[in-house]
Amino acid sequence: MPKATETTLEIDLNALSHNFNYLKSKLKPGVKFMGVVKAFAYGSDSRIIAKKLEALKTDYLAVAYTSEGVQLRDTGIQSPILVLHPQTVNFDKIAARCLEPSIYSPLMLQRFIAFAEKKQLKEYPIHIKINTGMNRIGFTTNEVQTVANLMKNTTAVKVRSVFSHLAASDDLENRAFTEKQIALFEKSAAYLIELLRYPILRHTLNTSGLLNFPNAQFDMVRSGIGLYGFGNDARENKNLEPVASLKTIISQIHHIKKGESVGYNFGFVAEKDTKTATLPLGHADGIHRGYGKGKGFVTIQGKRAPMIGNICMDMLMIDITDIDCNEGDEVIVFDSKNSAEEFANSINSISYEIITAISQRVKRVVID
Repeated sequence: MPKATETTLEIDLNALSHNFNYLKSKLKPGVKFMGVVKAFAYGSDSRIIAKKLEALKTDYLAVAYTSEGVQLRDTGIQSPILVLHPQTVNFDKIAARCLEPSIYSPLMLQRFIAFAEKKQLKEYPIHIKINTGMNRIGFTTNEVQTVANLMKNTTAVKVRSVFSHLAASDDLENRAFTEKQIALFEKSAAYLIELLRYPILRHTLNTSGLLNFPNAQFDMVRSGIGLYGFGNDARENKNLEPVASLKTIISQIHHIKKGESVGYNFGFVAEKDTKTATLPLGHADGIHRGYGKGKGFVTIQGKRAPMIGNICMDMLMIDITDIDCNEGDEVIVFDSKNSAEEFANSINSISYEIITAISQRVKRVVID
């Protein structure tokens, strides 16, 4: 790959294809695959990722907010798109772009039915979210009858799928809790299908669920973080390839004398003569202020350089005392060899937070 000449986020579509095919290989015959591209496709570029997933024949795409789905439609994406957390104010946009809303409460279902009837829609697809223990959003298992009663009185909408979300599928020490969630979901979904008397897709597995609870695949699985190269398990991470690589360059090198400080508020004071480098990357680009002062590192010429001082809005500083390098040299923040997960661990964070935080002002470069 070409070396960086400025701060860039490389998006490796070959890695995406590998991850997609690996995860698909885990599916039983006939099970559909939903690719989650919310949050700018986990910090990369949702339009680029969705286009590639569509070419790979994903069955569904999922976003969090209506605006994300609108952007994909405006880009030319034709695949079915589930909006996981829509709001009633956006119903017009949802229908205009043929997006499919997750309906998660009796009030929302009533409002969407009223909207669909007013617009004279016919069997508009919706997805019913069941809360089986995550306790964020969703119908309770006792409200399935309510869903059925409301649906029986309209032809404007039709349930396309019923789904739930697992709270701890990556934590096998809490396997019993996950199995309880799966059992509750299976019972609730079966009851809804019995009441409505037509086929409805069922899905509850996320990436970790797919890898750890393969017997609960039902009709479809959803994968987000796995598509981007992380399996929430060291063994599975070896089977996946990180899609995003964050790279930058050395803007300037400084020779700091003992007792001198670097950056804001004396965040670093040299205890000995020190060579530092300044990078064009800061908290406005997604490098959290929790980094710096020895927390976090970058890689130059295969060697790690710790972050020092306070992270600035547009710059950060590193200690390169023991590294032979020059201004303009490439700097790796994370890539396939220097994991974003390890980078995140240095401030007790997770890969999800690090990769989704990369600012949209950082230049995207596609590798395909």
